Amino acid sequence: MRVYNFIQTCIDSETDNGDARESSSAVGRFRAALQFWSLTVLLSLVGSRVSSLIVLEFSLRAIGVFFLSSYMFLCVDLLLIQCQFSLGCSLTCTLDFLHQGAPHSSLGLFLAAALSWALANYSHDLWNHVARLYPLHSRERYCGKCITLLTSGHTILASLQRAVLKAFAVAAVASTATVYDHFLSQKDALKFWTPLTLCYTMLVVYIQEEQHRQTGPEVLLHTVVVRLGALLVLMLTVGTWSDVLQVLTTFFGEAVCLLPSQDLLQAVLKVCVNHFFCQKTAFTDT
Repeated sequence: MRVYNFIQTCIDSETDNGDARESSSAVGRFRAALQFWSLTVLLSLVGSRVSSLIVLEFSLRAIGVFFLSSYMFLCVDLLLIQCQFSLGCSLTCTLDFLHQGAPHSSLGLFLAAALSWALANYSHDLWNHVARLYPLHSRERYCGKCITLLTSGHTILASLQRAVLKAFAVAAVASTATVYDHFLSQKDALKFWTPLTLCYTMLVVYIQEEQHRQTGPEVLLHTVVVRLGALLVLMLTVGTWSDVLQVLTTFFGEAVCLLPSQDLLQAVLKVCVNHFFCQKTAFTDT
């Protein structure tokens, strides 16, 4: 997303963006590695029960946002920023579902972590290269990476959206099966879960209304506190103490994902403000 936003900024302004270069130098390899392995440890501490609920909760909220919002493209960008930890839970939940009964499931998880580490390194290196050299290379046209991004960089965000959507679609199946096995298979469980689902749907509507009143980083932080707080209350009601501790762990996971993403949030909000200003100007001219 940083690469995409930077390319679009260069195309729109046709100037060198020094702030992004300074940002890329400040976020060093050690910080990226620390964030990756912190997330790996936190995701390993969250069990399949809580991971499944987080996946279904985020999927329900995303569907609610699509139906309730009139700025679809901006909501997609915000959801991509907010889904980072939920996406990690979806991958771990899917792997846990696929590895049930497998004799070497720990090896599969290790391979998944290794592939994720390789992808994270590639993405970080690409961002550093683009932030430092793209304005020059896109003009001189002698760098293969920058030429490729110049011709097809506008498709990065759409490809990312499709990949995330497919990951959540697969995880929704695994999460539904896990939730049914652990929570809904008991007698009279539907009588208890039906009002909880309705209450959470109302909570989604409330969160969406609050996002229209707030701006800046407090939007994401407020949303995380409200939805994870609701999940914590749910686990205190129907879960075990292990589930409660795992929900508390998710607060740290969301913080590790969202705090370094403030630049992405500011970029999305800037687009939102520009879009609103253009619409207001067009309405005034009309």
